[in-house]
This record gives sequence, C-alpha cells and structure tokens, in this order.
Amino acid sequence: MVSLRLTRKGTKDRPYYKIVAVDSRKRRDGRYIEQIGTYDPMKDGDNWAVDLEKADKWLGCGAKPSDTVNSIIRKARTAAASA
Repeated sequence: MVSLRLTRKGTKDRPYYKIVAVDSRKRRDGRYIEQIGTYDPMKDGDNWAVDLEKADKWLGCGAKPSDTVNSIIRKARTAAASA
C-alpha cells in the first residue's frame, strides 16, 4: 500500500522534511516513489509547500496520509481556497 508521509532531511538540530509518496513497507528515509512537497518546522509562518494536484492523484489511487501530512494538506487546501 502507498502512504503519504514525511522523510527527514537536514542535519542534527536543523531538520526539514520532504512529503513523499512511498510504499508503506519501506523505512522512513528509504527510497520513495514521488516527492509531493516540503515541510520546514524551523521556519515561521507558512513553513510548508504542497503540490495539491500530485496529492489528489495519490489520494485518488488509495494512498493513506499520515496524521501530519493530512494536517499539512488541509492547511494547503484552505490557503489555496482563500487566495
């Protein structure tokens, strides 16, 4: 099964994350199928970027998002709707 989740990048004490579509059996930082966005918890304000078309494509195929990724996608949808 494909899941949408975060993969950790960056250095010690300076993490940033890629939002990726990955086989759920792969390890956290393992090989992924496609990158759909980024998340940087060290930045203030809008610290995420998501390609909603790619996210919708994977969700339509039955991919299951993690709780954090689901929250980021919801924020991106509300920001896109208000813009």
